[in-house]
Amino acid sequence: MNIQAKLELGNKAFLNWRKISFEERQKLFSKMAELMRSDVDKYAVTITKEMHKPITQSIAEINKTAGMLDYYANCENVLAPENIETEFNVSEVHHAPLGIILGVMPWNFPFWQVLRFAVPAILAGNVVVLKHASICFGTGRLIEELFVQAGFPEAVFQNFEVGHKEIQEILESPYVQGVSLTGSGKAGGEVASIAGKNIKRSVLELGGSDAYIVLDDAEILKAAKEAPRGKLQNTGQVCNAAKRFLVQKSVENEFIPAFVEEYKTYVPGDPMDKNTRISKMARKDLADELLAQYDKAIANGAEIVLPLERLSDQELKPGIIKVKAGNPILQEELFGPLAMLMVGETDEELLALANDIPFGLGNAIWTKDKKRAQFFIDNLDSGTVSINKSTSSDARLPFGGAKQSGYGVELSTVALREFTITKTIVGNI
Repeated sequence: MNIQAKLELGNKAFLNWRKISFEERQKLFSKMAELMRSDVDKYAVTITKEMHKPITQSIAEINKTAGMLDYYANCENVLAPENIETEFNVSEVHHAPLGIILGVMPWNFPFWQVLRFAVPAILAGNVVVLKHASICFGTGRLIEELFVQAGFPEAVFQNFEVGHKEIQEILESPYVQGVSLTGSGKAGGEVASIAGKNIKRSVLELGGSDAYIVLDDAEILKAAKEAPRGKLQNTGQVCNAAKRFLVQKSVENEFIPAFVEEYKTYVPGDPMDKNTRISKMARKDLADELLAQYDKAIANGAEIVLPLERLSDQELKPGIIKVKAGNPILQEELFGPLAMLMVGETDEELLALANDIPFGLGNAIWTKDKKRAQFFIDNLDSGTVSINKSTSSDARLPFGGAKQSGYGVELSTVALREFTITKTIVGNI
């Protein structure tokens, strides 16, 4: 692949695309949503074949992504010039696109995460080049085809089938003006370093170790039944999955048995079977890493509630460990079917346990008391706080993290301004 030639093509596309009206761009995204819905099974099967997501969850991903396209196809134009009252007869704020934006995207939600970055960036007048995860190159091709079929001009979206070593070359090109990465903290740090050195905008959505906090006045059985789904969707390979289950001591004996009983119903199966709720992990090395983390946690005092067992190279029987504060495993993200249980006496102790990690993506709080919920809303260090539900992303709401979970915003109309220049126009004419 001639990277520089394709970037030159992308820059030419940008010079024209930025002149297209917001409303005309929206019409193309509406067409793209129609195309996705017309062939859901084709796209879903590709996801499942590439990274082993249960087929019903792959179908759900395609439908959710189409819904996100609908949202942006009908959203308010928050990029329209704003008039500001001053002593001058022209006082405006404009939002101008930057140019080519690089997307470095992961394998766990191969359609959703690419398009939740690309759609607002392109709708804002930018163009995009995608470096997808190597196991999802097929998905990358399908997404590029969708842009062509929907009628987008050539090179508004380009799929680059390259490795990690080419990221620096792409990002250092004068045509590329920013980067959005979803992935590990290590990858995020490396890419942000290149962007920073070249004075280019970056958005990072990195790891998480979300807390699922159950207070003593919560609907305990409802919280216990919901908890395994919040952890084990996509075989636990979700950035904002519930990973640490923090339970008030007074309801420990009610919550934990119900939680464990429901958790045990998640049995690995054939990802193409529509009855399967959990499958094998995306790669063998990811299973190896999770098992090593499990051993590390136990070596540092974690108690086994349900053993994490290897059934095949990539297939693991879901496990649960009970962990105390100070266990070094709490400083890591467990990306797979292994849950951590922790117990605290008071609201204050549970808050301290929730915040005592390097991540801050999302947390969930279960309580019937608005005042107690507000205490956690005000004090949890995370980009999202969910109330009496598992954490999830929604096209209508901003999504981003705190601390080592990254910076910047995806989704909602807020994301439309991430890759724009705020331009002040002022004077008399």
